[in-house]
Amino acid sequence: MSFDLVVCGRAFVDGQIKYSEIGISGGKISEVKSSIRGGEKRIDVPGGVILPGSVDPHVHFRDPGMTEKEDFLSGTAAAVHGGVTCVLDMPNTVPPVTDVGTVLEKKDRIRGRSYVDYGLFAAVTPGCNAGLMAPLVPGFKLFMGSTTGKILLNDDVEIRVALRDIFATGKRVSVHAEDDSMILKEPERDCRDHLRNRPVEAEINAMRRLSRFRGMSMNICHNTNAESVEMANDLGFTTEVTLHHLFFEPDRFSSSEYKVNPPIRNAAVRDKLYKAFIDGKISMFGSDHAPHTVSDKSQDFDSAPSGIPGVETTIPIVMNMVRKNAIPLSQAVSMGSETPAASFGMKKGKIGEGYDADLAVFDMRKFTDIDIRKLHSKAGHTPYGGWEAVFPETVIVGGEVQINGGEFCGDRTGKDVYGGNRS
Repeated sequence: MSFDLVVCGRAFVDGQIKYSEIGISGGKISEVKSSIRGGEKRIDVPGGVILPGSVDPHVHFRDPGMTEKEDFLSGTAAAVHGGVTCVLDMPNTVPPVTDVGTVLEKKDRIRGRSYVDYGLFAAVTPGCNAGLMAPLVPGFKLFMGSTTGKILLNDDVEIRVALRDIFATGKRVSVHAEDDSMILKEPERDCRDHLRNRPVEAEINAMRRLSRFRGMSMNICHNTNAESVEMANDLGFTTEVTLHHLFFEPDRFSSSEYKVNPPIRNAAVRDKLYKAFIDGKISMFGSDHAPHTVSDKSQDFDSAPSGIPGVETTIPIVMNMVRKNAIPLSQAVSMGSETPAASFGMKKGKIGEGYDADLAVFDMRKFTDIDIRKLHSKAGHTPYGGWEAVFPETVIVGGEVQINGGEFCGDRTGKDVYGGNRS
C-alpha cells in the first residue's frame, strides 16, 4: 500500500502506549502496525507520545458579527497550537445560527479559513426545522439560561416540542443548563455577586426539568457542580467540564477576568466537582472558549461581558496534569479526544484504521509556563498566564502537518466535518 505519510514512534493505541508506525493516505489512517514499508514521507518521533488530536466540543469563535473578539483564522490558530484538531462552534453569533439559511451563510464565510476541522452548531428555537438542518451540523445548542446572544429558550412546552423533532434526527443536543427564571439581575461588583445572581440551584433545577428526556442524546455543557453531574449520569447524558470551573473560585479570583456563565462556584462546590472529575465521572473537556477583548473585560464588573478564552490552553494544562500524575493519560485521551468525537458522530479521536489522520505529539519533558504574549487568540488575555503546560511538538490535521517542532508550518486546510466530509 502507498502512503502519503508515515508517523513513527510511541503512540497511544488501543488504550496503551506502544511503538507504532501510522500509515496515512488521503487524510485517513490506513494502517497502524509495528512496522510499515514505504511512504512518500516519514516523520520519526524520537521523544514524547503520539496521541489522537483533541476535539473541543464547545468554542465561541464570534465569526461572523463579532470578529474584533475572534474569527475563525485566529480561533483555529489558537486551537491547533493547543493540540486541538477539531472544534465545534456555538451558534450565538451575529446573526445567530437558527435556520438553514444562517447555517449555510456561516459555512460559506468560514470555508477555507480554518487551520483545523470544524462543525457549526445550530440553536434550538421554537419551530426550528431540525430535519433540514441536521445533516449540516454536529448538533443543536439549547440555551436555558441567558448569556451572550439572544437565543434563550426556557419554556418547557417549547423545549419539549423542539427537542422531539431534533432527537428524531439522531443528533445530540448540548444544553446550557441554567434555569433563567432563577437568575437574578442585581448589580454586580465581583464574581461573588455574579455567583449570587446565578446560584447553583438554577443549574440543578434545569437538570430536574431535563429529566423528562432520560436516555436521549443530550450533552450538559460546562457543569459546575457534582450534583448536576450525578443527575446527568443517571439520565444517560454526556457531560462537559471546563478548567475554569475545576480550578477557580470567587473568593480568590473575583475580577471580571473570571466572569463567566455559569459562574465559578465557591470552593466547597468546586472541590466536589473536582473530585467527580478525578473519579472519572465527567465525559469530556470543553473549553467554552469565549473570547472578549481586553477593553471589554476592563470595564466595570457589571458591564464587562462573561466569557473566558481557553481553546489553546486547555489540553496543554491537561497534559501537564498527566505529567504530574494528577490524572492518567487514558483519561486525558478519553475526555479530550475519544468521547467528544464519538458523542458527535465523528470518525476521529482514536489512532486506528479508518479514522481521520488527526495526531498530536506531546513530550512531557518539554513543559513551560504559559506566556500570554505567545497565545494566538485575539482576546489577548488569559487567566492561565504563568501556569505550567505541555504544548504539542507536532500537530497533524487530516494528514497535513500544521505544527512541527513546536513551530507553525501549516495552512488553512481544515474541513467542515458536517457537509464537506473527508470520507
